[in-house]
Amino acid sequence: MDDQTRARAGEGPLATYRARLAAGDLATDPAQALAAERLQELWARLRDHDPRPSPASHGLLARFLRRKPAEGAPDERPHGLYLVGEVGRGKSMLMDMFFATVPLARKRRIHFHRFMQEAHASVHHWTQRHPEGADPIPPLADAIAEAASLLCFDEFQINDIADAMILGRLFEALFARGVVVVATSNTLPDDLFRGQPGRDAFLPFIALIESHLDVLVMEGGRDWRRRRLETMAAWWVPADARAEVALDEIFAALAEGERPAPARLNVMGRRFLVPLAAGRVARFDFAALCGAALGAGDYLALATHYQALVLDAVPRLSPDNFDEARRFITLIDALYDHRVKLFASAAAPPDGLYRDGEGARAFERTASRLIEMQSRAYLALTHLT
Repeated sequence: MDDQTRARAGEGPLATYRARLAAGDLATDPAQALAAERLQELWARLRDHDPRPSPASHGLLARFLRRKPAEGAPDERPHGLYLVGEVGRGKSMLMDMFFATVPLARKRRIHFHRFMQEAHASVHHWTQRHPEGADPIPPLADAIAEAASLLCFDEFQINDIADAMILGRLFEALFARGVVVVATSNTLPDDLFRGQPGRDAFLPFIALIESHLDVLVMEGGRDWRRRRLETMAAWWVPADARAEVALDEIFAALAEGERPAPARLNVMGRRFLVPLAAGRVARFDFAALCGAALGAGDYLALATHYQALVLDAVPRLSPDNFDEARRFITLIDALYDHRVKLFASAAAPPDGLYRDGEGARAFERTASRLIEMQSRAYLALTHLT
């Protein structure tokens, strides 16, 4: 019985988790078992939860209906859940079990970074259409709440001051509209945006999160994502149809259910297009990444934002395509320094990519790094942002 069948049968994430344990797909992990139980409790509370916003969401009546409970009265709106732990503890897997089985028609699972990109785009479009200065947050919250009464965020993390500036008001509006949030993160709420300028103004948002989401720390256990990485072949030769299929499978596995789509990174005030990304994995072909006029800043942005890169069709390199070779060297230096996991198809093994001519000796260091990046020791390293 798959997750969707269990959803139709009225079973929750705990039944899915136990079934996978019984099938041998998962090993016993007390932290995961506790998280599955907490998600099951939330699943039960959400079965009849559908606070669809009123069409007159800006009116006095709508504001009255969304008022907070009287002082001393219990708030019957379900609390969300904030799953926090180190990389590879199974947080995303458990949230996906919950999302697949929760019996709500209006729900959305999205990587938090993509959610913020969409929010900024919506605010920008609103301000372009309303130059008189109308507040974009209420209509944005109305649209989000109308589309989903449950939001599941993967990799909740705040590193951008632009995100921090709108989060407090946006989430306050979403919670007021009855939206329930489940999130996975590597960072405790108290540590979000720590050390960043303007954090004092961000503290009310942290208090808001802690008042609407129960925090569950998943301690200990085995790094399941790391084990998965260690079983994947990282370098495929030649770059043929077989290699493309293998990289398709690797990309899908690392996406962990996130739908692939183009993305944009901000590099010193300009936009760097990522043709395909999902969660913390990006995919390029060599021509797009090293044949275009990109530089160290672009590769640094890529390396700090994404934990893994899938790269198609690395050709043989020589003085005839030295510009591409030079960019490739810069790219590998950035990926290596930030411990990004690289999965690639190529015309030759690393030490056979650039054999002769000017630049071949300089490439030896890059070839050595490429070989090291395939090792289990490297694949076990934590990504550095």
